[in-house]
Amino acid sequence: MRRVEDAVFDPAEMTRGILPEHLRDRYSVTSYRSAAAVLRQRAPDDLERILRILDAFTITRTEIRKPGGNRMDATRRFADLALMEGFEEEVRIEADLYVTLRAGKGAGAPEIDRILREDYIHNHMVDFWRGRVAFDYEWNSKDQTYDRDLYAFRSFFEAGVIDVGVIVTRELSQGFFASLGPALKKDGTEAGTTVAAKFGASTTGTHKLISRIAAGRSGGCPVLVFGILPGNVTG
Repeated sequence: MRRVEDAVFDPAEMTRGILPEHLRDRYSVTSYRSAAAVLRQRAPDDLERILRILDAFTITRTEIRKPGGNRMDATRRFADLALMEGFEEEVRIEADLYVTLRAGKGAGAPEIDRILREDYIHNHMVDFWRGRVAFDYEWNSKDQTYDRDLYAFRSFFEAGVIDVGVIVTRELSQGFFASLGPALKKDGTEAGTTVAAKFGASTTGTHKLISRIAAGRSGGCPVLVFGILPGNVTG
């Protein structure tokens, strides 16, 4: 009996090539429902833009140690890189559903009723959007944030707005965070807590995201995940 992950996630040998060699120790790649192939075929220019963002983006150990959660300086820096590459920021989708009922067969059948469902798609937002791609960045939020992201991808996809969703998030172990020692206060002095304490079991990480993708939270929308590895953290 096969696991569902084997059916819906693409084999590593099919996805690893999407990253240039110099980025492979900085990011992991997980592709759901042929997302890597879809991005290559349907939006190759956007793929190149995303790869340039990933190449330019790093996080320092000091930034990780300081307070700030998902609103740390690195998050704004990531957004600035995305804007420089032509992505729109904080894009929302809204739609009404207009329904017509007809009695009988054929295009000429008489209309017997009309129904308007306002806010059929209501206010779902992605961090970045361009062309056929929705693009999110998550560093240290509550893991329920992934549900919001994936449902937004699903809404954009089912409305025909995008072909693929991309999420950049962290793939760093508790052991890595423990190695950073004490957390820092805003003024740079050491706090009374450890860095590891800031990144608890209920915060974002690729394992939390991939389990939600496997459960079908994004519907039929292909999703490509780039996980930030220790190789992307600078001194």
